[in-house]
Formats: sequence, C-alpha cells, structure tokens
Amino acid sequence: MPKLKTKSGAKKRFKVTAKGRVKVAQAGKRHGMIKRSNKQIRNLRGTKVLSKSDEAHVKQCLPYA
Repeated sequence: MPKLKTKSGAKKRFKVTAKGRVKVAQAGKRHGMIKRSNKQIRNLRGTKVLSKSDEAHVKQCLPYA
C-alpha cells in the first residue's frame, strides 16, 4: 500500500501528545490585541487540548497520529 499523505495545513497547526490527544494553540491572539484586555491576552498564552469531538475530525487529517 502507498503511504498516506498528511494534510499540510493540519501538520502546521496540531501536535499529538503521547496519550494521543491533540494539542493546539489558543485562538484569538493573531491580531487586534488593542481591543482585548490584558487579562484575556494573558489567558490566551500557550496551548490547549482539543475536545474529543474536534479531535476525531483532526485525526482524519493526520493519518499516522
């Protein structure tokens, strides 16, 4: 069988943890920071783990995850 291709957009946005969960950067921090409170900007740092339902959709784009 040929190798399956990973969606190139997905490999840039998602990482899979050792337990198989999907890590993703927090949304809402690309532009427009002047509108957001300092508290919101602070809380949007780092990454989070996707929910189970979203995780299933992402894993279709990452065939070897």
